[in-house]
Amino acid sequence: MAGETTPSMRIAVIILHYGRPALAGRLYAQITGADPQYAEHVFVLDNCAPEPYPGAWRRTEHNLYWAGALDYALCEMAQQDYSHVWFLNNDLLFDGPPPYLRRAMGRLARMEGTLGPVGIYAPAVTGNPYHPQMVAAPGMQYRTVEYVDGIAPLVSVACWQALGGVDYTGNPYGYGVDVWFSLCAHRAGWRVVVDHGVPVRHRYHSTAREISGFMHTAAQAEAAYLAARLGPDYRTVLAQSARHWHDADSL
Repeated sequence: MAGETTPSMRIAVIILHYGRPALAGRLYAQITGADPQYAEHVFVLDNCAPEPYPGAWRRTEHNLYWAGALDYALCEMAQQDYSHVWFLNNDLLFDGPPPYLRRAMGRLARMEGTLGPVGIYAPAVTGNPYHPQMVAAPGMQYRTVEYVDGIAPLVSVACWQALGGVDYTGNPYGYGVDVWFSLCAHRAGWRVVVDHGVPVRHRYHSTAREISGFMHTAAQAEAAYLAARLGPDYRTVLAQSARHWHDADSL
């Protein structure tokens, strides 16, 4: 099952670096060590970090923040004929046995055979204080959801193109953009899935908390951004949406 992929599936793995290079390096080593045959498709994007990442695939001229960096990565990789971009925070690690990329590709192909086109795929998380629909469920294979968070989305380039790119107007920081982008994919008829078979563990905001004032600024931008798109009661809307999920026990 781990080796099954669709002929047209070509995934670029992008690790977003900002903060300590050791974090991105740790994740890069884990992925390339587990899937050495795909090492040429694993890239570190240095988001104009104060401490540059040695040997980064690209270093941006200024900080694009999460949302701008995601859109940038999708633009660049679409031009290189990748079908998907797996956009990973630097402060996470895969939690299960290897391989990771090869297993995810095979499982995604199987899901699409059952569900139809998957716009956004995300690994389940061992724990998530914000989005319960993201938490791994032992004994289950995958979960269809209405939106996911942005720590590790695997985005279909076709879905991104159909949605007109990533909408981050007024909110480059990215908090809330992940939710809105994946919710738009769901509303447009794309499947959004959480995979229990490829879990990750993540320390939320570990890099963001190192930047003075960032969390407050990002939270203000998120509130205005989501209220403009979902209305002033956006928290209730999202809480209700988060409960609309279904677990599958077979793949």
